[in-house]
Amino acid sequence: MDPAAIEAFLAPLARHARKLKALEGLVFWGGAEGWEASPSEALEAEEIAFYAEGLLLDGFRMQWTLVAAADAPTLPDHLRLEFWQDESPAPPLPPGWVALDSARWG
Repeated sequence: MDPAAIEAFLAPLARHARKLKALEGLVFWGGAEGWEASPSEALEAEEIAFYAEGLLLDGFRMQWTLVAAADAPTLPDHLRLEFWQDESPAPPLPPGWVALDSARWG
């Protein structure tokens, strides 16, 4: 893995986390067997980019999404962090949520 490419991919995510310090990063795991309905953990804003970088260096795929509730589409609610290892695509956002920004690695 190219650390510079990973840093470039994570730069917008890190900017969101720095700007929105109260934002949580909710971690979801999935793959061919399916996706967890609930997050496996919640990260504080300052932990998000570091956590993601370690998994990307280990070869995981990732999609991050800055999420807002559909009834308040301009107010970021959390960062959704999805990780997997196979060719499975990340799932769509659950009903009631909208994406404000997103990127995918792998």
